[in-house]
Amino acid sequence: MDKCDYMWIPIHFLNPVMAACELDDIIVDERVLAKISKGMYGLPQAGRLAYLQLVLNLGQNRYHPLKQTHGLWRHATRPVLFSLVVDDFGIKYVGRQHAQHLFTSLRENYKITEDWTGELSLGIKLNWDYKSRTVDLSMPNYVSEALHKFQHPAPYRPEHAPHDWTKPAYGRRQQFVTPHDDSDLLDQDGINCVQQVVGTFLYYASAIDSTAMVAINSISGEQAKATENTAKKVTRLLNYFATHPEATLRYNKSGMVLKLHTDAASLVEPRARSRHGAHYWLGTLGIDDNNCAIKNNASIIKPVVSSVAAAETAGCFYNCIDAIPICIALEKMGHTQPPTPVTCDNSTAIGIANRTIKQRRSKAIDMQYY
Repeated sequence: MDKCDYMWIPIHFLNPVMAACELDDIIVDERVLAKISKGMYGLPQAGRLAYLQLVLNLGQNRYHPLKQTHGLWRHATRPVLFSLVVDDFGIKYVGRQHAQHLFTSLRENYKITEDWTGELSLGIKLNWDYKSRTVDLSMPNYVSEALHKFQHPAPYRPEHAPHDWTKPAYGRRQQFVTPHDDSDLLDQDGINCVQQVVGTFLYYASAIDSTAMVAINSISGEQAKATENTAKKVTRLLNYFATHPEATLRYNKSGMVLKLHTDAASLVEPRARSRHGAHYWLGTLGIDDNNCAIKNNASIIKPVVSSVAAAETAGCFYNCIDAIPICIALEKMGHTQPPTPVTCDNSTAIGIANRTIKQRRSKAIDMQYY
């Protein structure tokens, strides 16, 4: 560390080493003042210090992080590219000797383990089929262990939908009414339980089972002031996971061209808020394919929109922003990207984006999204 930090440690944490370290003479008010000159567990800047140390160590062998894509590294001349998340390396290489060079560079300062089959990364199991050019992603037993943690029993009836839906009233002028939750607030234990469920299943939904993204996003927006209706949403979500505990994603070979479908729903959330979502996948240019998603969006639009067209335009705006870093990462990995094909189902939003219609009452759209 460039500048040392100091920390008071209560002596009851130091009882096993008090005599060996001769700490009796430096006890003040049942505490010992410790000087921190290197990284340690719990130190806020420990992650930053470890990262800078890694940059220094690998830089000596000409490995460097790419500026525009966090966690992506490359060698200056060798065909080696790898992603780093916490302490998991996912390596793309051409020639085994180049991957061995990275391992040798890491062993100079770190203790590492190797997995040439690539069966596990970030807690996700990968089942490769090189003959048919597919890979299956799953997280076995993750849901069952989480349900056991929350002591949630199996539902009496199978639950096939993670959240409620609003049935359209055909023939009416007013289709939807903005939902309003007037149920009682939960106590602190109930709020903590809701927050734990969101924290437990958010990664699983983001990585494997994207069908639960809308439900988790909706619950997370209410978790600070969770109500009895929020608890019912959590119960339904857990019933859904209990019914479908082992989701699997299958990716097929493709031309590695990013494509996305974007959509929005107007006034479906409390306080007149709207929601947008997107489905990102890697396909082949000029072919109407639909590979498994590499990313799914399910978020609430922050500004209050005045129409369905404004919600769809907002969805295009936010979802295309999220596509930019993916395109940059693909370019860095050697996959040249054409202009990204974006599919939207609202003709007004398409006309505004492509400038094929004349705008008259779109000042609010211009202010927010241009």
